Parts: sequence; structure tokens; C-alpha cells
Amino acid sequence: MTDLILIRHGQTDLNREPRFQGQIDVPLNALGHAQARRLGTRLADERVDLIYCSDLSRTRQTAAPVSQRLAIDATPMPSLREQAFGIFEGMAFGEITQRHPDLFAQWQRHDPDFALPGGESVRQFHRRVVAAVREIAAMHEGLTLAVVTHGGVLDMLWRTAHAMPLHGPRECPIPNAGLNRVRVRDDSIEILGWADDAHVADLLG
Repeated sequence: MTDLILIRHGQTDLNREPRFQGQIDVPLNALGHAQARRLGTRLADERVDLIYCSDLSRTRQTAAPVSQRLAIDATPMPSLREQAFGIFEGMAFGEITQRHPDLFAQWQRHDPDFALPGGESVRQFHRRVVAAVREIAAMHEGLTLAVVTHGGVLDMLWRTAHAMPLHGPRECPIPNAGLNRVRVRDDSIEILGWADDAHVADLLG
């Protein structure tokens, strides 16, 4: 049994616009850095044995205040990256509908086996994410890990915990810098708490 505190990175400018980020290496904006500092304060008195994050800048920057407060280095893992959206990355919805209307229509069908050119399908993404989480859980049995990652990654874990299909749009809230607590036991993923953003909620007001 391993407990994970799963955290979506703080806000970026592409989140705010919004645009497809995927695996573009986008930094946090000013609000995102403020959210990360609040996150560090929130976790300062909690038990955290190790910290993992994806290797993209926005997750490493979000993890940094937590790492400083707890004096634990964050370990980057490329397998914790967001889904790769290929040619959509960096583009806004309006641009996509004008430049790639047929691909956008296919993407909107939420077929888990459809992959954009240069990207990965939801099924491939799900397989990668679940394997990564089970790997770090098995490596650190009995510990509590903070894992700073991406909204799509959290969606895949939510679906897995609820035995939901991969087809269809996201159904769970995933706030920037929110806390999502899960317990991994063998092949099962149990949700203990979700979308706790009390420490950053006032920053959006």
C-alpha cells in the first residue's frame, strides 16, 4: 500500500487562454507561481516521504516550493507527462477549427484509439500513466509520495479508480495546484480525497 498526493501543476498562460499544452515545455505564469508557494505552505506539515514530478517546467516549478519546505529533492519522470497532442499543441480551439476541421471533428468523438498526428491516443496515454504510477507505488511501499503532474494524468487515474471507460470527456474537477489523494494497493487505485484547492481558491477571486 502506497499513498499518493497527486497535484496538478499551477496555472500557465496557455491554461488561461486556453490552448492545448500537451508536452510543450511551458513555464508557470505569476498566478501559477503564487499557487505553487501556497502549495508548499499547505504541505509543510504533512507527511511526505518523497516527491516525484513530470520533467516539464510547469510541474518542476510547482514542485519547487514543496521541495524547499520539506527538504526533499523532486525526482522528474518523463512518464508522468501530459498526453501528447501532436500538431494541436500550442493552438487555441478557434485556430484548430479553422486549420484542421476534420481532425478536430475526429478528436471531439473521444475515440480512445484515435491519435492526432505526432501525438498519442488516450489508450496509449492511459497505459503509460497507470504503469508509471504503479511503478513508483511498488518502489516505495508503505510511504507517502507527492506527485506533481498534469490534468490529463489525473483524469486517467480518476477513470481507473472508478472503472470508467476511456471514451468520453473529462467528468472530474482538476484545479491547478489542487490536492488529490489516492491509495495504490497492488493493482487497485482508491480515491481518498479529490480536488482540494482550499489553499489556493482565494487567488482566483
